Amino acid sequence: MKDCYICNKHKGSVKTYGEVYKDDIIAIYHLEPGEDKVYLGYLFIELRRHIKGLEDMNDDEACAVGRMMQKISRILKEHYEVEHVYSHVIGDNIPHLHIHILPRYKGAPKDYWGIKTDEWKDAPHGDKKAVQIFCSELKHYICLSN
Repeated sequence: MKDCYICNKHKGSVKTYGEVYKDDIIAIYHLEPGEDKVYLGYLFIELRRHIKGLEDMNDDEACAVGRMMQKISRILKEHYEVEHVYSHVIGDNIPHLHIHILPRYKGAPKDYWGIKTDEWKDAPHGDKKAVQIFCSELKHYICLSN
């Protein structure tokens, strides 16, 4: 789709440095910081094919998404101080299926559980360099788990 931010990112028309993984079906990116630091581990699993919602996935896409959600969740819990991993599909602002993956770090107060977990100021946050390092580590762990 010509005007889709995610489609353009997958084609290389949008510059990004938070790429974690890409194959023919899905891509994984880290949330990129603007002027402020971002919550480390805030990831997006994106379908390469332009579809709007979960119901539009074919069986291969659904399997690929499910396997990667499980793999990423295990990696986050095994290699980072993560005690729970959330996933959300919102899709109101960008009508291209992407799943938000959001780790809850150990010690997060209950006020920051769920969709507010990335608002916890004491959780790991990082700038562009920290995000690049995190993505590089995650790529390594994904390769080791294959």
